[in-house]
This record gives sequence, structure tokens and C-alpha cells, in this order.
Amino acid sequence: MNLSRPAKAVLGPVVDRCYDVRVEGLAHVPEGPAVLAANHLSATDAVFLALAAPRPVTFIAKAEYFDRRRTAWFLRATGQIPLRRGNGAAAGRALADAGGVLAHGGLVGVFPEGTRSRDGYLHRGNTGPARLALESGVPVVPVGLVGTDAVLAPDERVPHLFRGVTVRFGPPLQLHRDPTAHDKTTLRLGSDSLMHAIAALSGQTYVDRFAERAIA
Repeated sequence: MNLSRPAKAVLGPVVDRCYDVRVEGLAHVPEGPAVLAANHLSATDAVFLALAAPRPVTFIAKAEYFDRRRTAWFLRATGQIPLRRGNGAAAGRALADAGGVLAHGGLVGVFPEGTRSRDGYLHRGNTGPARLALESGVPVVPVGLVGTDAVLAPDERVPHLFRGVTVRFGPPLQLHRDPTAHDKTTLRLGSDSLMHAIAALSGQTYVDRFAERAIA
């Protein structure tokens, strides 16, 4: 969520009054461009991560949200990048747009699982975030979000107030291309390392399978 500094100044105190938010490891976020990769438990994850980050974050969001009138205006207003799953060309455009943000020194937020976890486990990550970091030559910072599912679970529509949330930033990972290995192998190994780092931060149990997507 690419919140401007004035918007963050207004929204931040409201969230602080309604929730007990703890931010840990903020010093791990570099001053330059970086990919912030977090676990995904709730529709509120982007809000808490955006408010915790030291600078505006541009998120890659599911394109389906841009198709809905009630959410499209907000996503466009906050500069989020649409990603339509199952469409290779659209995915390429989304990564190119995110690469442009990084080229200008910005932060890009991603949820490698691709969808919210409905069983509480941390699932196998897609390789898109690793590809973005590798091709842009920027570090990827693992982020563990704790307690956001108590604020708004995947099957709920109204958030609960006065819950505790922790946003935990971990040491950045710098991915490197191995000239002796196939790119797919490099991306898979990099993504797996990232997911294990996120698991250590979030306290979730990691399972080596992709998360099931909700039936529309």
C-alpha cells in the first residue's frame, strides 16, 4: 500500500489507538530499494506492513481486486500493481512495473504464498518475488506478521478491534545467480530460503505445498 506520508500520518495514530502494534527489526530495512516479502494471514496484512515500514510500500495485488468497484478505486489511489494469476504476460507486466519502482529506490511489498493461509500454516512460496529481487539486484527482506488473522480472518468481513499485532523484519537476503545451475533451480532455492526465514519470524509451521485458493 503506497501510503503517502500525510496519509500515513493520519492513519497511523488511528491504528495505534485501535490496535497494540509492535514493530521489530526495522533497522533491517535498507535505505535503498528492496523487496519486502511477508506471510499472508489476513486482508489487513498490507495495512499493518505499510504502516510499519519506514517508507512508502508499493504492493503487488491480485488483479481481481481491481475488478471490484468497492476496492478498485482504493488500490489505484494507493498505487498498487495488479497481478492476474494464470496469465504469463500480465505477470510479466506486473514484475516490470515493480522493477520500475525498485529502479527508483522504492520498496515493493509481496506475499509469496499468493493467497491468504486458511489453515494457519506457512506455505510454499511462488518464485516471482525471488525473480524480482534477483533481476533487479536488490535485497529481499523477510517479514513475519503475527496476529493479523485475529484482526480479520480470511472468512470474516468486519475487523476486530484492540488486538495485538507484531510486524517483524528480518535480515535482508541477497540472491545471486549461480552460473552452474538452471535459473529455475536458483529461483526455487532462493524462494525456499526466503520462506524458511519468514517462518522463523512469524512462528508458523512451514509446509512444502502451495496454499489452497478460496473458491470465488
